[in-house]
Amino acid sequence: MRTDERCIDLAIDKRECIVFKLLRTEIGKLLSSDEESSILSEVQKQGSTKLPSNKSVLVLGDNATGKTTLIAKLQGVENPKKGSGLEYAYIDVKDEYRDDMTRLSVWVLDGDPGHKNLLHFALNKNNYTHTLVILTVSMTQPWFWLNQLTHWIKVLSEHIESLHLEPEEKQEARQRLVATWQSYCEVGDDLDAGSPVKRTMRNSSIDEDDLLPLTDGALLTNLGLDIVVVVTKTDYMTTLEKEYDYRDEHFDFIQQWIRRFCLQHGSSLFYTSVKEDKNCDLLYKYLTHRIYGLPFRTPALVVEKDAVLIPAGWDSLKKIEILCENMNSCKEVDYYTDIITPPPSRKAVSNREIEVQTEDEQAFLARQQEIIKQSVQVRGESPLRSQASKAMPRTPGSAGQSSPKKMEAKLNTSTPGTEGVLANFFNSLLHKKSGTPATPPSAISTPRTNGSDSLLTADKLSVRTDAAAELDRLARSVKKDVDFTQSDC
Repeated sequence: MRTDERCIDLAIDKRECIVFKLLRTEIGKLLSSDEESSILSEVQKQGSTKLPSNKSVLVLGDNATGKTTLIAKLQGVENPKKGSGLEYAYIDVKDEYRDDMTRLSVWVLDGDPGHKNLLHFALNKNNYTHTLVILTVSMTQPWFWLNQLTHWIKVLSEHIESLHLEPEEKQEARQRLVATWQSYCEVGDDLDAGSPVKRTMRNSSIDEDDLLPLTDGALLTNLGLDIVVVVTKTDYMTTLEKEYDYRDEHFDFIQQWIRRFCLQHGSSLFYTSVKEDKNCDLLYKYLTHRIYGLPFRTPALVVEKDAVLIPAGWDSLKKIEILCENMNSCKEVDYYTDIITPPPSRKAVSNREIEVQTEDEQAFLARQQEIIKQSVQVRGESPLRSQASKAMPRTPGSAGQSSPKKMEAKLNTSTPGTEGVLANFFNSLLHKKSGTPATPPSAISTPRTNGSDSLLTADKLSVRTDAAAELDRLARSVKKDVDFTQSDC
Protein backbone atom coordinates (compact mmCIF):
# COMPACT_ATOMS: atom_id res chain seq x y z
CA MET A 1 0.00 0.00 0.00
CA ARG A 2 2.85 2.39 0.86
CA THR A 3 4.57 1.56 -2.45
CA ASP A 4 1.43 2.57 -4.37
CA GLU A 5 1.24 5.82 -2.43
CA ARG A 6 4.90 6.53 -3.20
CA CYS A 7 4.28 5.91 -6.91
CA ILE A 8 1.34 8.28 -6.84
CA ASP A 9 3.47 10.90 -5.11
CA LEU A 10 6.18 10.48 -7.76
CA ALA A 11 3.62 10.83 -10.53
CA ILE A 12 2.25 13.96 -8.92
CA ASP A 13 5.76 15.33 -8.48
CA LYS A 14 6.53 14.65 -12.15
CA ARG A 15 3.38 16.39 -13.25
CA GLU A 16 4.08 19.30 -10.93
CA CYS A 17 7.60 19.50 -12.33
CA ILE A 18 6.27 19.88 -15.87
CA VAL A 19 3.80 22.52 -14.74
CA PHE A 20 6.54 24.28 -12.83
CA LYS A 21 8.77 24.43 -15.90
CA LEU A 22 5.99 25.94 -17.96
CA LEU A 23 5.26 28.50 -15.26
CA ARG A 24 8.92 29.29 -14.94
CA THR A 25 9.13 29.99 -18.66
CA GLU A 26 6.14 32.30 -18.57
CA ILE A 27 7.24 34.01 -15.34
CA GLY A 28 10.72 34.49 -16.75
CA LYS A 29 9.28 36.58 -19.52
CA LEU A 30 7.68 38.92 -16.94
CA LEU A 31 10.32 39.02 -14.18
CA SER A 32 13.95 39.84 -14.08
CA SER A 33 16.55 37.24 -13.24
CA ASP A 34 17.00 38.55 -9.66
CA GLU A 35 13.28 38.45 -8.94
CA GLU A 36 13.01 35.00 -10.45
CA SER A 37 15.86 33.60 -8.32
CA SER A 38 14.38 35.16 -5.19
CA ILE A 39 11.02 33.45 -5.75
CA LEU A 40 12.63 30.12 -6.54
CA SER A 41 14.78 30.21 -3.40
CA GLU A 42 11.73 31.00 -1.26
CA VAL A 43 9.81 28.08 -2.72
CA GLN A 44 12.78 25.80 -2.25
CA LYS A 45 13.19 26.96 1.34
CA GLN A 46 9.55 26.24 2.20
CA GLY A 47 9.67 22.84 0.53
CA SER A 48 12.69 21.67 2.52
CA THR A 49 11.55 22.92 5.95
CA LYS A 50 12.24 20.38 8.70
CA LEU A 51 10.33 19.99 11.95
CA PRO A 52 11.87 22.31 14.55
CA SER A 53 13.54 20.72 17.56
CA ASN A 54 13.18 23.61 20.01
CA LYS A 55 9.49 23.16 20.80
CA SER A 56 8.30 22.14 24.27
CA VAL A 57 5.19 21.48 26.35
CA LEU A 58 4.72 22.54 29.98
CA VAL A 59 2.21 20.52 32.02
CA LEU A 60 0.72 22.16 35.12
CA GLY A 61 -1.89 20.89 37.56
CA ASP A 62 -2.49 19.68 41.08
CA ASN A 63 -1.24 16.33 42.27
CA ALA A 64 -3.40 13.28 41.46
CA THR A 65 -4.82 14.93 38.33
CA GLY A 66 -3.12 12.39 36.03
CA LYS A 67 -0.33 14.51 34.53
CA THR A 68 2.30 11.77 34.41
CA THR A 69 -0.16 9.13 33.22
CA LEU A 70 -1.41 11.40 30.44
CA ILE A 71 2.08 12.13 29.12
CA ALA A 72 2.97 8.44 29.30
CA LYS A 73 -0.09 7.69 27.17
CA LEU A 74 1.01 10.25 24.57
CA GLN A 75 4.46 8.65 24.59
CA GLY A 76 3.05 5.14 24.24
CA VAL A 77 4.48 4.03 27.59
CA GLU A 78 2.38 1.51 29.51
CA ASN A 79 3.94 1.73 32.98
CA PRO A 80 4.70 5.37 33.83
CA LYS A 81 7.05 6.19 36.70
CA LYS A 82 6.15 9.06 38.96
CA GLY A 83 8.93 11.55 39.55
CA SER A 84 9.22 14.56 41.83
CA GLY A 85 9.85 18.25 41.42
CA LEU A 86 10.18 18.92 37.69
CA GLU A 87 9.99 15.87 35.43
CA TYR A 88 11.33 15.78 31.89
CA ALA A 89 10.14 13.57 29.07
CA TYR A 90 9.85 13.71 25.30
CA ILE A 91 7.36 12.65 22.66
CA ASP A 92 8.40 11.40 19.23
CA VAL A 93 6.68 13.39 16.49
CA LYS A 94 6.69 12.22 12.91
CA ASP A 95 5.58 14.09 9.82
CA GLU A 96 4.33 11.51 7.35
CA TYR A 97 4.08 14.08 4.58
CA ARG A 98 7.68 15.27 4.84
CA ASP A 99 8.99 11.94 6.16
CA ASP A 100 10.60 13.81 9.01
CA MET A 101 10.85 13.14 12.74
CA THR A 102 11.69 15.19 15.81
CA ARG A 103 11.33 15.10 19.58
CA LEU A 104 8.91 17.28 21.51
CA SER A 105 10.22 18.16 24.98
CA VAL A 106 7.74 17.81 27.84
CA TRP A 107 8.12 19.34 31.31
CA VAL A 108 5.80 18.17 34.11
CA LEU A 109 5.78 20.34 37.23
CA ASP A 110 4.85 18.85 40.60
CA GLY A 111 1.60 20.13 42.06
CA ASP A 112 3.24 21.15 45.33
CA PRO A 113 3.35 25.00 45.50
CA GLY A 114 6.87 24.73 46.87
CA HIS A 115 8.15 23.70 43.43
CA LYS A 116 7.14 26.90 41.63
CA ASN A 117 10.75 28.04 41.66
CA LEU A 118 11.55 25.26 39.15
CA LEU A 119 9.41 26.87 36.46
CA HIS A 120 12.29 28.91 35.07
CA PHE A 121 13.93 25.68 33.84
CA ALA A 122 10.88 24.79 31.73
CA LEU A 123 9.66 28.24 30.68
CA ASN A 124 12.13 31.04 30.23
CA LYS A 125 12.83 34.00 28.01
CA ASN A 126 14.45 31.88 25.31
CA ASN A 127 11.63 29.37 24.77
CA TYR A 128 8.62 31.53 25.64
CA THR A 129 7.38 31.72 22.07
CA HIS A 130 8.00 27.99 21.48
CA THR A 131 6.10 26.60 24.48
CA LEU A 132 2.57 25.21 24.76
CA VAL A 133 0.96 24.89 28.21
CA ILE A 134 -1.35 22.07 29.35
CA LEU A 135 -3.52 22.63 32.43
CA THR A 136 -4.93 19.42 33.93
CA VAL A 137 -7.93 18.90 36.20
CA SER A 138 -9.49 15.61 37.21
CA MET A 139 -13.13 14.53 36.97
CA THR A 140 -12.70 12.70 40.28
CA GLN A 141 -12.88 16.07 42.08
CA PRO A 142 -14.80 18.58 39.93
CA TRP A 143 -15.57 20.72 43.00
CA PHE A 144 -11.90 21.82 43.06
CA TRP A 145 -11.71 23.00 39.43
CA LEU A 146 -12.38 26.66 40.19
CA ASN A 147 -9.58 26.95 42.74
CA GLN A 148 -7.16 24.80 40.75
CA LEU A 149 -7.48 26.58 37.40
CA THR A 150 -7.49 30.02 39.00
CA HIS A 151 -4.38 29.12 40.98
CA TRP A 152 -2.36 27.84 38.03
CA ILE A 153 -3.32 30.73 35.76
CA LYS A 154 -2.11 33.07 38.48
CA VAL A 155 1.15 31.13 38.85
CA LEU A 156 1.69 31.18 35.09
CA SER A 157 0.91 34.89 34.81
CA GLU A 158 3.26 35.83 37.64
CA HIS A 159 6.03 33.71 36.14
CA ILE A 160 5.66 35.35 32.72
CA GLU A 161 5.91 38.77 34.36
CA SER A 162 9.11 37.67 36.08
CA LEU A 163 10.72 36.85 32.72
CA HIS A 164 10.95 40.59 31.83
CA LEU A 165 10.16 39.99 28.18
CA GLU A 166 10.47 42.76 25.67
CA PRO A 167 7.15 44.53 25.13
CA GLU A 168 7.36 43.92 21.39
CA GLU A 169 7.92 40.19 21.87
CA LYS A 170 5.04 39.90 24.32
CA GLN A 171 2.68 41.87 22.08
CA GLU A 172 3.64 39.79 19.07
CA ALA A 173 2.86 36.57 20.96
CA ARG A 174 -0.53 37.90 22.03
CA GLN A 175 -1.37 39.04 18.53
CA ARG A 176 -0.41 35.66 17.13
CA LEU A 177 -2.85 33.99 19.54
CA VAL A 178 -5.61 36.39 18.50
CA ALA A 179 -4.94 35.63 14.84
CA THR A 180 -5.22 31.91 15.59
CA TRP A 181 -8.72 32.42 16.95
CA GLN A 182 -9.74 34.71 14.12
CA SER A 183 -8.46 32.38 11.41
CA TYR A 184 -10.19 29.26 12.71
CA CYS A 185 -12.83 27.70 10.49
CA GLU A 186 -14.97 24.59 10.54
CA VAL A 187 -13.26 21.46 9.26
CA GLY A 188 -14.45 18.07 8.10
CA ASP A 189 -14.13 14.86 10.02
CA ASP A 190 -11.12 12.61 9.37
CA LEU A 191 -13.49 9.69 8.96
CA ASP A 192 -15.17 11.39 6.03
CA ALA A 193 -12.59 11.68 3.28
CA GLY A 194 -14.96 13.61 1.04
CA SER A 195 -15.88 16.28 3.57
CA PRO A 196 -15.01 19.78 2.41
CA VAL A 197 -12.30 21.78 4.14
CA LYS A 198 -12.65 25.52 3.78
CA ARG A 199 -9.10 26.37 4.70
CA THR A 200 -5.97 24.41 5.23
CA MET A 201 -5.15 23.67 8.86
CA ARG A 202 -1.45 24.10 8.27
CA ASN A 203 0.26 27.31 9.25
CA SER A 204 -0.14 29.11 5.98
CA SER A 205 -0.40 32.84 5.56
CA ILE A 206 -3.91 34.32 5.62
CA ASP A 207 -4.70 37.83 4.55
CA GLU A 208 -5.93 40.18 7.25
CA ASP A 209 -9.05 40.80 5.19
CA ASP A 210 -10.00 37.12 5.61
CA LEU A 211 -9.76 37.21 9.41
CA LEU A 212 -13.07 36.99 11.24
CA PRO A 213 -13.82 39.33 14.14
CA LEU A 214 -13.00 38.03 17.60
CA THR A 215 -16.07 36.57 19.31
CA ASP A 216 -17.47 38.16 22.46
CA GLY A 217 -15.86 37.05 25.70
CA ALA A 218 -12.82 35.51 23.98
CA LEU A 219 -9.23 36.16 25.09
CA LEU A 220 -10.10 38.54 27.87
CA THR A 221 -6.95 37.22 29.56
CA ASN A 222 -4.23 36.87 26.92
CA LEU A 223 -0.93 35.45 28.17
CA GLY A 224 0.49 35.01 24.67
CA LEU A 225 0.79 31.22 25.15
CA ASP A 226 -1.14 28.38 23.57
CA ILE A 227 -3.07 26.75 26.43
CA VAL A 228 -4.89 23.43 26.36
CA VAL A 229 -7.12 22.54 29.33
CA VAL A 230 -7.30 18.76 29.71
CA VAL A 231 -9.95 17.12 31.90
CA THR A 232 -8.63 13.69 32.90
CA LYS A 233 -10.33 10.55 34.26
CA THR A 234 -13.72 11.21 32.64
CA ASP A 235 -14.59 7.54 33.21
CA TYR A 236 -15.26 8.58 36.82
CA MET A 237 -18.52 10.21 35.70
CA THR A 238 -20.38 6.95 36.28
CA THR A 239 -19.15 6.92 39.88
CA LEU A 240 -20.34 10.50 40.36
CA GLU A 241 -23.77 9.44 39.15
CA LYS A 242 -24.00 6.39 41.41
CA GLU A 243 -22.40 7.62 44.61
CA TYR A 244 -23.01 11.39 44.53
CA ASP A 245 -26.30 11.53 42.62
CA TYR A 246 -24.94 13.62 39.74
CA ARG A 247 -27.31 14.12 36.83
CA ASP A 248 -26.90 15.35 33.27
CA GLU A 249 -27.61 18.93 34.25
CA HIS A 250 -24.71 18.81 36.71
CA PHE A 251 -22.34 17.75 33.94
CA ASP A 252 -23.85 20.40 31.64
CA PHE A 253 -23.24 23.04 34.29
CA ILE A 254 -19.63 21.88 34.71
CA GLN A 255 -19.03 21.86 30.96
CA GLN A 256 -20.52 25.31 30.34
CA TRP A 257 -18.43 26.76 33.17
CA ILE A 258 -15.12 25.32 31.98
CA ARG A 259 -15.88 26.30 28.40
CA ARG A 260 -16.39 29.89 29.55
CA PHE A 261 -13.05 29.70 31.33
CA CYS A 262 -11.33 28.42 28.17
CA LEU A 263 -13.01 31.08 26.06
CA GLN A 264 -11.81 33.81 28.39
CA HIS A 265 -8.19 32.56 28.32
CA GLY A 266 -8.07 31.50 24.67
CA SER A 267 -7.68 27.82 25.56
CA SER A 268 -8.65 24.58 23.92
CA LEU A 269 -10.57 21.94 25.88
CA PHE A 270 -10.19 18.15 25.90
CA TYR A 271 -12.07 15.57 27.98
CA THR A 272 -9.81 12.50 28.17
CA SER A 273 -9.71 9.08 29.79
CA VAL A 274 -6.51 7.08 29.67
CA LYS A 275 -8.31 4.10 31.19
CA GLU A 276 -10.89 3.97 28.38
CA ASP A 277 -8.57 5.54 25.76
CA LYS A 278 -10.86 8.48 24.97
CA ASN A 279 -9.52 11.48 23.04
CA CYS A 280 -5.89 10.61 23.80
CA ASP A 281 -4.97 10.13 20.14
CA LEU A 282 -6.86 13.27 19.17
CA LEU A 283 -4.99 15.21 21.83
CA TYR A 284 -1.67 14.04 20.37
CA LYS A 285 -2.72 15.11 16.87
CA TYR A 286 -3.97 18.45 18.13
CA LEU A 287 -0.71 19.18 19.96
CA THR A 288 1.32 18.46 16.82
CA HIS A 289 -1.08 20.65 14.86
CA ARG A 290 -0.73 23.63 17.17
CA ILE A 291 3.03 23.26 17.64
CA TYR A 292 4.26 22.05 14.22
CA GLY A 293 1.36 22.96 11.95
CA LEU A 294 0.54 19.36 11.04
CA PRO A 295 -2.97 18.70 9.70
CA PHE A 296 -5.89 18.32 12.12
CA ARG A 297 -9.30 17.85 10.54
CA THR A 298 -11.38 16.65 13.49
CA PRO A 299 -14.26 19.03 14.26
CA ALA A 300 -15.48 20.00 17.70
CA LEU A 301 -17.11 17.16 19.69
CA VAL A 302 -19.83 18.09 22.18
CA VAL A 303 -22.31 15.19 21.96
CA GLU A 304 -20.67 12.70 24.33
CA LYS A 305 -20.39 14.21 27.79
CA ASP A 306 -17.19 12.28 28.62
CA ALA A 307 -15.37 12.94 25.32
CA VAL A 308 -15.69 16.69 24.72
CA LEU A 309 -13.30 18.36 22.28
CA ILE A 310 -13.30 22.15 21.81
CA PRO A 311 -10.54 23.48 19.51
CA ALA A 312 -9.28 27.01 20.11
CA GLY A 313 -11.34 29.46 18.06
CA TRP A 314 -14.44 27.29 17.69
CA ASP A 315 -16.41 28.16 20.80
CA SER A 316 -18.57 31.20 21.51
CA LEU A 317 -21.03 32.38 24.14
CA LYS A 318 -23.99 31.49 21.93
CA LYS A 319 -22.80 27.90 21.60
CA ILE A 320 -22.25 27.65 25.33
CA GLU A 321 -25.75 28.91 26.07
CA ILE A 322 -27.19 25.85 24.33
CA LEU A 323 -26.10 23.77 27.32
CA CYS A 324 -27.92 26.11 29.70
CA GLU A 325 -31.28 25.39 28.04
CA ASN A 326 -31.43 21.91 29.61
CA MET A 327 -30.61 23.03 33.15
CA ASN A 328 -33.57 23.32 35.53
CA SER A 329 -32.20 23.22 39.07
CA CYS A 330 -29.31 25.59 38.32
CA LYS A 331 -28.56 28.58 36.13
CA GLU A 332 -25.50 29.77 34.26
CA VAL A 333 -25.16 32.79 36.57
CA ASP A 334 -24.88 30.60 39.68
CA TYR A 335 -21.53 30.51 41.37
CA TYR A 336 -19.64 27.35 40.53
CA THR A 337 -19.00 26.06 44.05
CA ASP A 338 -22.62 26.73 45.05
CA ILE A 339 -23.77 24.06 42.59
CA ILE A 340 -20.78 21.72 42.51
CA THR A 341 -20.16 21.32 46.23
CA PRO A 342 -17.68 18.98 47.91
CA PRO A 343 -19.30 15.83 49.30
CA PRO A 344 -19.49 15.40 53.08
CA SER A 345 -16.31 14.00 54.49
CA ARG A 346 -16.45 10.35 55.43
CA LYS A 347 -14.79 9.21 58.62
CA ALA A 348 -12.28 6.51 57.93
CA VAL A 349 -13.33 3.24 59.53
CA SER A 350 -10.36 1.35 60.88
CA ASN A 351 -10.49 -2.41 61.19
CA ARG A 352 -7.40 -2.52 63.35
CA GLU A 353 -7.84 -3.94 66.83
CA ILE A 354 -7.08 -1.70 69.79
CA GLU A 355 -3.59 -2.39 71.05
CA VAL A 356 -3.58 -3.57 74.67
CA GLN A 357 -0.79 -2.15 76.81
CA THR A 358 0.57 -4.59 79.38
CA GLU A 359 0.61 -3.45 83.02
CA ASP A 360 3.72 -3.63 85.14
CA GLU A 361 3.75 -6.77 87.26
CA GLN A 362 4.51 -5.01 90.53
CA ALA A 363 1.80 -2.41 89.90
CA PHE A 364 -0.69 -5.19 89.17
CA LEU A 365 0.20 -7.05 92.40
CA ALA A 366 -0.01 -3.85 94.45
CA ARG A 367 -3.43 -3.11 93.02
CA GLN A 368 -4.63 -6.64 93.85
CA GLN A 369 -3.32 -6.24 97.38
CA GLU A 370 -5.34 -3.07 97.84
CA ILE A 371 -8.46 -4.85 96.59
CA ILE A 372 -7.92 -7.67 99.10
CA LYS A 373 -7.44 -5.21 101.98
CA GLN A 374 -10.63 -3.39 101.09
CA SER A 375 -12.49 -6.70 100.93
CA VAL A 376 -11.25 -7.71 104.40
CA GLN A 377 -12.24 -4.35 105.89
CA VAL A 378 -15.74 -4.64 104.47
CA ARG A 379 -16.31 -8.18 105.71
CA GLY A 380 -14.77 -7.70 109.19
CA GLU A 381 -15.10 -10.22 112.05
CA SER A 382 -18.16 -11.10 114.16
CA PRO A 383 -17.93 -9.76 117.73
CA LEU A 384 -19.74 -12.81 119.09
CA ARG A 385 -17.27 -15.13 117.40
CA SER A 386 -14.34 -13.24 118.89
CA GLN A 387 -15.81 -13.38 122.41
CA ALA A 388 -16.60 -17.06 122.08
CA SER A 389 -13.12 -17.93 120.89
CA LYS A 390 -11.59 -16.13 123.87
CA ALA A 391 -13.92 -17.63 126.46
CA MET A 392 -13.85 -21.23 125.28
CA PRO A 393 -10.64 -23.22 126.01
CA ARG A 394 -9.59 -26.17 123.99
CA THR A 395 -10.70 -29.49 125.61
CA PRO A 396 -9.03 -32.49 123.99
CA GLY A 397 -11.14 -35.62 123.87
CA SER A 398 -14.49 -33.87 123.98
CA ALA A 399 -16.67 -35.25 121.26
CA GLY A 400 -18.52 -32.99 118.84
CA GLN A 401 -16.31 -29.95 119.63
CA SER A 402 -13.68 -28.30 117.53
CA SER A 403 -11.00 -25.76 118.22
CA PRO A 404 -12.33 -22.18 117.91
CA LYS A 405 -9.24 -21.22 115.90
CA LYS A 406 -9.88 -24.02 113.41
CA MET A 407 -13.51 -23.03 113.20
CA GLU A 408 -12.51 -19.43 112.53
CA ALA A 409 -10.11 -20.52 109.81
CA LYS A 410 -12.64 -22.79 108.12
CA LEU A 411 -15.85 -20.88 108.72
CA ASN A 412 -15.40 -17.39 107.42
CA THR A 413 -18.80 -15.97 106.60
CA SER A 414 -20.61 -12.73 107.28
CA THR A 415 -24.18 -13.90 106.88
CA PRO A 416 -26.30 -12.60 109.78
CA GLY A 417 -28.29 -15.83 110.04
CA THR A 418 -25.17 -17.94 110.31
CA GLU A 419 -23.73 -15.77 113.10
CA GLY A 420 -26.97 -16.18 115.05
CA VAL A 421 -26.84 -19.96 114.82
CA LEU A 422 -23.17 -20.00 115.86
CA ALA A 423 -23.96 -17.76 118.81
CA ASN A 424 -26.67 -20.15 119.99
CA PHE A 425 -24.29 -23.08 119.54
CA PHE A 426 -21.49 -21.54 121.59
CA ASN A 427 -23.94 -20.32 124.22
CA SER A 428 -25.22 -23.85 124.62
CA LEU A 429 -21.67 -25.10 125.07
CA LEU A 430 -20.95 -22.44 127.66
CA HIS A 431 -24.19 -23.32 129.42
CA LYS A 432 -22.97 -26.93 129.60
CA LYS A 433 -19.66 -25.92 131.22
CA SER A 434 -21.42 -23.80 133.87
CA GLY A 435 -22.43 -26.91 135.96
CA THR A 436 -25.78 -27.89 134.56
CA PRO A 437 -26.95 -31.33 135.84
CA ALA A 438 -25.71 -33.98 133.46
CA THR A 439 -28.49 -36.49 133.92
CA PRO A 440 -31.94 -35.06 134.50
CA PRO A 441 -34.78 -37.38 135.50
CA SER A 442 -36.16 -37.46 132.01
CA ALA A 443 -33.12 -39.08 130.50
CA ILE A 444 -33.53 -41.46 127.66
CA SER A 445 -31.25 -44.09 126.32
CA THR A 446 -29.76 -43.12 122.98
CA PRO A 447 -26.84 -44.70 121.13
CA ARG A 448 -23.84 -42.30 120.68
CA THR A 449 -22.45 -41.55 117.34
CA ASN A 450 -19.05 -43.01 118.26
CA GLY A 451 -20.56 -46.44 119.01
CA SER A 452 -20.63 -46.27 122.87
CA ASP A 453 -23.97 -46.30 124.70
CA SER A 454 -24.81 -43.36 126.94
CA LEU A 455 -27.78 -41.56 128.36
CA LEU A 456 -28.52 -38.14 126.74
CA THR A 457 -31.20 -35.72 127.69
CA ALA A 458 -33.62 -34.34 125.08
CA ASP A 459 -32.05 -30.85 125.32
CA LYS A 460 -28.52 -32.17 124.74
CA LEU A 461 -29.65 -34.33 121.87
CA SER A 462 -31.40 -31.40 120.21
CA VAL A 463 -28.40 -29.11 120.60
CA ARG A 464 -25.98 -31.71 119.29
CA THR A 465 -28.21 -32.47 116.29
CA ASP A 466 -28.56 -28.77 115.43
CA ALA A 467 -24.84 -28.21 115.80
CA ALA A 468 -23.93 -31.17 113.60
CA ALA A 469 -26.34 -30.05 110.90
CA GLU A 470 -25.05 -26.48 111.04
CA LEU A 471 -21.42 -27.57 110.90
CA ASP A 472 -22.15 -29.76 107.89
CA ARG A 473 -23.89 -26.86 106.11
CA LEU A 474 -21.07 -24.45 106.91
CA ALA A 475 -18.49 -26.96 105.65
CA ARG A 476 -20.28 -27.16 102.32
CA SER A 477 -20.54 -23.35 102.12
CA VAL A 478 -16.83 -22.91 102.84
CA LYS A 479 -15.98 -25.46 100.15
CA LYS A 480 -18.02 -23.52 97.61
CA ASP A 481 -16.28 -20.26 98.59
CA VAL A 482 -12.86 -21.88 98.22
CA ASP A 483 -13.75 -23.28 94.79
CA PHE A 484 -15.09 -19.89 93.61
CA THR A 485 -11.96 -18.09 94.84
CA GLN A 486 -9.69 -20.57 93.02
CA SER A 487 -11.68 -20.14 89.79
CA ASP A 488 -11.30 -16.31 90.00
CA CYS A 489 -7.57 -16.62 90.44
